[in-house]
Amino acid sequence: MKLVQINLQPHFGGGEVYTAFLCRALSQLGVPTRLLVHPRAGFWDRLDLPADTVRIAVADPADLPQHLPAGPLWLLSHGPLPASLRAAIPGRLRTAIAHMPVQGRDPAAFAEHDRIYAVSAWVRDGLVAAGLPAWNEALYGVADVGTRSGSPDAQSEGVRTGAAAIRRASRYDWDRRKGRDRLLGALEPLVETLRPHPPFVRRPGLTLGIVSRLTPIKQFPLLFAQLAPILARHPQVHLEIFGSGGYASVRDLDAALRSCAGQVRYWGQQGNVAAIYRELDYLLSGLPEKEALGLNIIEAQACGTPVIAVNAPPFTETVVDGATGFLYRDPRQDGGADFARLLDQLLAGRARPQPALAQEHLQRFSFAAFVDRLRPVLADATALCAPGNPLRGRRYTSRE
Repeated sequence: MKLVQINLQPHFGGGEVYTAFLCRALSQLGVPTRLLVHPRAGFWDRLDLPADTVRIAVADPADLPQHLPAGPLWLLSHGPLPASLRAAIPGRLRTAIAHMPVQGRDPAAFAEHDRIYAVSAWVRDGLVAAGLPAWNEALYGVADVGTRSGSPDAQSEGVRTGAAAIRRASRYDWDRRKGRDRLLGALEPLVETLRPHPPFVRRPGLTLGIVSRLTPIKQFPLLFAQLAPILARHPQVHLEIFGSGGYASVRDLDAALRSCAGQVRYWGQQGNVAAIYRELDYLLSGLPEKEALGLNIIEAQACGTPVIAVNAPPFTETVVDGATGFLYRDPRQDGGADFARLLDQLLAGRARPQPALAQEHLQRFSFAAFVDRLRPVLADATALCAPGNPLRGRRYTSRE
């Protein structure tokens, strides 16, 4: 059996970091990867891929079949398989990793797959509810901040060391497919040369941080529509934002934070996220239901930084309330009252959780634990690629 992974994302994010440590884990289990990637995705050279991973750039998804080796084959896509690879062929196993929950989305994207691997129980629950062939255990992920150039959510441009190396950069990640973004993206470098780029210096008070790409799935504008007025009542609380996003995402986040704008600083794309996490009192999550896992949440805890997150999956899978962080009621349900109570308690001296003491929880997100979760996945894939494979995928129907 040969393995081909498919990741055609042109932009760097959590799925790409996941691809890298999945290649490393499978390599450790004796399975090399042929990795089909987007031709404009230049970030792969900065990721720690094993020597037995062979990358092939594919310009057109319709050309994917010509890059598949002959014989028994395990296709593993990050996100749903492209249509050109969904044909039922004996000895070919069609699988995908679900990096996004299907709740609130169209499950038909995962039609004609033999196995779907969820990154959390929250994602798996949605797949099962839709009648899709979900693997029986969540794969989770690896809290890995030391073997690559930065974080999935901070969109690193290179490793630097220490907080003094953190300097303000652009908060925009231009989408070159859009005319407006192409124009503004061409002009911004000129404007950036006129702007100051001060180093990060921690301010006195309580420091909350966002270490994340500013993407719609995080729902930061919706979150801060509720939380910003609460932050504004506490000027000693500061919000440091590490990461960048599209024009509309940044615009909407700015609008939501207007009432506490003096407490907010944007730092843009950064490297060495371990140093960033250690400058924060707490990492702040976005809203939960569109999230699949949140690698930044498990990374922060691995670096000793507790997390403040909404009390809902998938965050209830990655944060131990009171031990590795604090969970609070969804502010859309109570207008942020529970968050306000928590903030008051923290400012009054409530003890800060110490994630390093929760070793059993952190072990769940270790590389060794990830490899162990892959062992039965590999055994299952090997058996299903054998001659006489009875699986031919499941087509989603509205009944399911």
